[in-house]
Amino acid sequence: MNKDSVIKAATQFAGADADISLEQLGNGLIHQTYKAKNNTDKKTIVLQAINTTVFKKPEDIVLNYLQIYSHLQNHKNGIKIPAPVAATSTQLIWKDEADNNWRATEFINHSYSPMVADDEQAAYTVAKSFASFTKSLAGLDLKNLKEIIPGFHNLAFRYKQFEEAIIKAPQNLLLKATHIIAELRQRKKMVDFFERIKNSADYPTRVMHHDCKISNILFDKETNQVICPVDLDTVMPGKFFSDLGDMIRSMACTVDENNTAWEEINIRPTFYKAILDGYLEGIGNIFTEEEKKNIHYAGLILVYMQSLRFLTDFLNGDIYYKTNYPEQNLNRALNQLILLERLEEFLAREYLFSAYN
Repeated sequence: MNKDSVIKAATQFAGADADISLEQLGNGLIHQTYKAKNNTDKKTIVLQAINTTVFKKPEDIVLNYLQIYSHLQNHKNGIKIPAPVAATSTQLIWKDEADNNWRATEFINHSYSPMVADDEQAAYTVAKSFASFTKSLAGLDLKNLKEIIPGFHNLAFRYKQFEEAIIKAPQNLLLKATHIIAELRQRKKMVDFFERIKNSADYPTRVMHHDCKISNILFDKETNQVICPVDLDTVMPGKFFSDLGDMIRSMACTVDENNTAWEEINIRPTFYKAILDGYLEGIGNIFTEEEKKNIHYAGLILVYMQSLRFLTDFLNGDIYYKTNYPEQNLNRALNQLILLERLEEFLAREYLFSAYN
């Protein structure tokens, strides 16, 4: 994105003909995001060019955000997310001459987002924050929310994609993936569990964040207390396992999904417990007895799903996930399969829980 385009967009939201200063925020893997300051009146905003390759309907992202913001404003429950900022046209999305879709929110001063949960207390805090976010939105009519990425955490859909990729894949790729394919097929009972719960009243559909990591929590620089979750693009209806499982997958593991030192892949028991404790504290009494009973499915489903997705992409020729070498998605799938095996062993040993009985 060239600087002139960004400045032109900034003047639409931060003030026309203003002296604008810009600072890029984040790593820009999905959207292009900037801190834009109007030096005339000191108004500061977060300005973002929405990635329409990933998010086909940018207007749905903005509509969902507005619904969430309005609900939180009207239900004084202590969670405050950044206010949406309209362009000079009074619209919440402004499209430039190159068809880039821009939106803006207020910038929260004296805030920061860590990249890694360094200890169990951080993991607990993150889990509690995302659960409290879901609880605070319990009264929001789900009919008013758009499904931003259809089938995003639909395990049956992901398994179907996996099987379709096997049918179409070249022989040389199938030979490399034989062991992982067999192991993933052996765990199809998790797909059966998903099919049982997807329409069950015991497993309500709720407003879920769907991208739960500590870098998506805003903290106060002075108090180090949580301000609110951010990056709400994937907030949409979902099931109990989505956010909790995402945090188990990303925070309870010893190494990340790109690590190929297989012997180092394991579960950190104290982090796992902290994540569960924090989530149950934050979600409170809206969690059903059946959800509590099967809470350990959360991590299993998300790790399993991620292995399926990595292997599917490998068999399809690496068309979704960015890779740095030819077999990276295959290695990522194996990484997640090993993590799944370690999680199964841990749950059987520590909680006497098995998903396959």
